[in-house]
Order: sequence, then structure tokens, then C-alpha cells
Amino acid sequence: MSTYAYLGPSGTFTEAALLGITTADDLLVPYANVTAALDAVRTGQAEYALVPIENSVEGVVARTLDELATGAVLEIVAETTIPVSFSLMTLPENVGQKIVRIATHPHAESQCRAYIARELPGAEIIATPSTAAAAEGLKDGKWDVAIAAKIAAEKYGLSVIAENIGDNDAAVTRFVLARKPGTIPAPTGDDRTSLVAYIDIDHAGALLEILTEFAKNAVNLSFIQSRPTGRELGHYHFIIDVEGHQSDHAVAQSIIGLRAICEDIRILGSYSRATNR
Repeated sequence: MSTYAYLGPSGTFTEAALLGITTADDLLVPYANVTAALDAVRTGQAEYALVPIENSVEGVVARTLDELATGAVLEIVAETTIPVSFSLMTLPENVGQKIVRIATHPHAESQCRAYIARELPGAEIIATPSTAAAAEGLKDGKWDVAIAAKIAAEKYGLSVIAENIGDNDAAVTRFVLARKPGTIPAPTGDDRTSLVAYIDIDHAGALLEILTEFAKNAVNLSFIQSRPTGRELGHYHFIIDVEGHQSDHAVAQSIIGLRAICEDIRILGSYSRATNR
């Protein structure tokens, strides 16, 4: 049995993703936000944490990137993806009642704008920390309906009014599984390596220098995102995903090259790419 922290409360898409990679013997513990979930691993309350890192429609989850890049070092050992399908739900006794207030997470609201504009144009949108929090909060009567994953309706005894209300049927979210640094997963032949490259201070050609190290070794980048370090204006780091394992010759040579031109490098992990991507 292993203990897994995840972005809660119960009924989030993160829980749905976690259920796909754990067993009935594992302990799944929800946390209020990404920071708390990752800190549960850092403090030994959990062995692993599953957190969202990227959505095919909304892009990166900045809080996850920042936590992995600047917090105490954690290692990504796996990833998984799930299709994102939103449902409109309410308390059973409120089915058929007028809808004045809709609660959901801002990312979910932005992915259901067409449905809301068409079906509920006059409703007020209330932002919640997660879609599951919107579903759970229906019992307090502060809003009339929630937009969340269907699993949330099952968790909180709600009635689904409408399913698949998202604007993009192909929406997918990618999650990463993190733990304290340990034995690096062995290469599988279809791996991803995640790392952070810290530059001393922004200067002309800084990004090109980084990209060149991968290009000259024929290493393909699948993701790159710049984030401020928080130290002062002009200080940035780059979160990068590349195809291949850090033990692969081409990836290893690229990392050596980066160490020569960057202030620091943090390897976030090498792990098998999700088969359901």
C-alpha cells in the first residue's frame, strides 16, 4: 500500500486520474491545492503526489511549474492523461429550478463558455478553487449549479442536468506523479525528461543558447515555458520537456551543454510517456 496526495477535494479530475493508476489498497488523500499536495510528499505525509501540469486547451498549470522549479526538490516518476469532460449538476431537489448562479473553477468556465452563453446567458459565474469544490459547495446554497467532472456528482449525491458541455471534445489534461528523489525509473524507449534551466540574467540570445544545445544533439523538445524566478525583473528559468531519457547519450550531452551556459540545472525526472496521450 502507498499513500498518494492529490489536488482535492474528492471528486476532482485529479482524483479521477489517480484512480486510473492506483489500486484499491492504496490510500488517496485530497489536499486543498497543488502546493499542499506536493508539500505532503516533502514532509513525509505521503509517498507520492499527483498534480495537473498541462491542459490541451488552457495550457500550463503555472502553480505546478513554479512548485517543481523552486520548492524543495521532487522527482517526477510518471505521468498520465485523461480526457476532460464537464457536466452541469445540482442538488436533486433543485432540478428544474431557475439557474441564477453557476460555480466552477476558472479553467472549467473558460472551456464551457459556448454552452454557458447559449444556455445560461444571464447567470452569474462564481469562481471556486476546484470543480469539485463547486460541486461540494452546492449543499450550502450559495449557488444553484456547478460545472465539474461527473465523478463529483457521484461523490456528493448530485443530479446531472447536462453532460459533455465543454467547447472542445478533445480536451485532455496531463498530470505528473512526484516523489522524493530516489532511483531513476529505467529507460523504456518512449520516455520524457523534464528539467529546469536557470539563467543568470536575461540577455539577448539566452533562449537560443538553450535551444541550440538540444538541436545540435538532435533532441526534440515537446514543451518549454519561461517563468520568473521571483528574485527581480529580468531573472527567469525555463521549464523544459524533451523526448528521451536522461541516460540517453543525446539527452545526457545536451544536459552537459546546458550546465556550461546556465546558472543552474534541475533535473525533474525521466519517466515513461503516458500511453493514452
